[in-house]
Amino acid sequence: MTALPLLVARHGYWIVGAVVGLESMGIPLPGETILVSAAVYAGATHQLGIVGVILAASIGAIAGDNVGYLIGRRFGFPLLLRYGSLLRMTTPRIKLGRFLFLRHGGKVVFFARFIAVLRALAAILAGINCMPWRRFLVFNAAGGVVWAGGFGTLAYFFGERVERFTKPAGIAIVALGITGALALIWVVRRHEMRLEAEAERALPGPL
Repeated sequence: MTALPLLVARHGYWIVGAVVGLESMGIPLPGETILVSAAVYAGATHQLGIVGVILAASIGAIAGDNVGYLIGRRFGFPLLLRYGSLLRMTTPRIKLGRFLFLRHGGKVVFFARFIAVLRALAAILAGINCMPWRRFLVFNAAGGVVWAGGFGTLAYFFGERVERFTKPAGIAIVALGITGALALIWVVRRHEMRLEAEAERALPGPL
């Protein structure tokens, strides 16, 4: 038995929730892998229930993301205001980031749950960009439940065979995510002045 299944066998549901939660807070841990491992273990041995695995992963995802959001809001945003100029993050650009999260933050938070790198960063970025917490919570919870339920159910019924599909699918999703991010950066750069003006109208006054 390899390391992650062994951890699941020894510690059960709480290790699933803990690893997923820590990853969601921004710590680079294999949240998706331990979810799949726990679901496969549940299907093969029936010593864990798949409902418990999905609940543990969902709770870990939602709780971890909310901690990440609070870290970004409490510490990231003040640091950005204080030192953002060193990174060429002027006031108009900071407002632009907030404006984009106000407009598209829900989609970012939901779909980031399915992309490895963004899964660990989206909540912190939402906090830094001051996305309204209630809106964040709705999309965060929806993404966490759909992600945990989807991957957990597939792994439970298809066992280790699911890795044949999830790994290529994961690579494709990451590639699409990177392509989308680059496209967004290009669009923002191309229309930066107009978008900054829209952001100023939506968020007038000092930060």
